[in-house]
Amino acid sequence: MYVPPYHAQTELNSVQSLIEAQPLGAWVISGAEGLIANHIPFILDRSRGEFGTLRAHVSRANPVWQQLAASTDSLVMFQGPQSYITPSWYPTRLTEGKVVPTWNYVVAHAHGKARAVEDPRWILQLLRDLTEHSEAQQALPWKIEDAPLDFISRLARAVVGIEIPISKLQGKWKLSQDEAMPDRLGTADKLLALGDANSVALAGLVTEQINHSKQGL
Repeated sequence: MYVPPYHAQTELNSVQSLIEAQPLGAWVISGAEGLIANHIPFILDRSRGEFGTLRAHVSRANPVWQQLAASTDSLVMFQGPQSYITPSWYPTRLTEGKVVPTWNYVVAHAHGKARAVEDPRWILQLLRDLTEHSEAQQALPWKIEDAPLDFISRLARAVVGIEIPISKLQGKWKLSQDEAMPDRLGTADKLLALGDANSVALAGLVTEQINHSKQGL
């Protein structure tokens, strides 16, 4: 991924937090007949490895797990808030006119070598962890134990675990850093005014970057 220095997110916690907040990853490997892409939810274990370890599962009917080898490289992409940015939000359009549209977004790219896991205990623990993470914000969180054990066991046998120790982790926070300060402030204000969750979250990130710039960070 091309990342200009001013768009690079070098704070490991921020990149890991994006993965945890947006766990649906676009997982890409090179298979026997070309690139293979799957969109699956991952859970990040921060305690394992320099950058953490990703865990997930795929259907046993999905041929991707059978194409994994010790040398198979994986790329998993996680997408955070994003939005088209119109130059009509830029105050400098009225004074200089030298403005063009752009797109703001935050993404994390995790690289590593994936392996398939068929251990039933490993898979069951993964399902528990994924469920606990995903249900955390529910008023009445659902638990694996709420379903009959034989039912869960049967479903667990129908999936294969995926584990990816992260060897390289990139974060790109493209948040108008290369625009004039009045235009950055205008972008944050207009995004916030849109009111939807995605725009509000992106406005917060743009504002955060503005504050970092003012502090000289």
